[in-house]
Amino acid sequence: MSHTRIRLITLIVSLLTAVVVIALLARLLPTGAAVIALDINRSTWPLTVQNILWLAFFAGLGELAIRWRAVRLEESQIDRNYLPEDEETVLRPGEDLTPIYQKVRASKYRETCFVPRLIERCVLGFNISHSADQTNSLLNSSLELYLHEIDLRYNIPRYITWLIPSLGFIGTVIGIMMALNYAGDRANVQSPDMLYQVTERLGVAFATTLLALVQASILVFIQNVVQGREESALNKAGQYCLDNLINRLYSP
Repeated sequence: MSHTRIRLITLIVSLLTAVVVIALLARLLPTGAAVIALDINRSTWPLTVQNILWLAFFAGLGELAIRWRAVRLEESQIDRNYLPEDEETVLRPGEDLTPIYQKVRASKYRETCFVPRLIERCVLGFNISHSADQTNSLLNSSLELYLHEIDLRYNIPRYITWLIPSLGFIGTVIGIMMALNYAGDRANVQSPDMLYQVTERLGVAFATTLLALVQASILVFIQNVVQGREESALNKAGQYCLDNLINRLYSP
């Protein structure tokens, strides 16, 4: 299954999960909490800024779930025995590296995971150059490129963590505008509960920003954990190739 299709399916599942969570919160939360979390008293409900925030929040969780799955897959590659791990094996150009190269080429992960990609690149480089130093430089350059590749993979989660507070501020501005419009209506000036109505609208408006900041904080924390784990997996892949490939290379 292609990466684009996986992301599309994950997005659909995430949005459906968000809809279910919104429905459960609307049913289970007390009225005061439901107003803060969902703005359930608004005439346009369920079309509220809070509900849009929940949709964006779960879309961000879905993106991070994809990255977490990729991290687990990366960590499993070291256990697939691509390289010899004993203390005696020496690898020479040609016949010693050919079985390793063929094993990596036969792996279904050779285009997606760091370990087989690094091994394939280093084996090809050593067979051409017959230089362990040049192959080590190739490994280091590849690790730098893959580190940048990891950073690019988090563009969408980073955008979502920026979008959620922005939506929260937009919801607050809308709420303030509605409160001011209510207070400015002459028909409401003499109303005995005008102050209550205005402050209630302002409270809901600021609750939108509060909800957005909480959601963004959760996403940022999870993103940092997942990205750190993925970068750690890349470091382990580099160490694995250095210990079991680069340090065993020998050109007579």
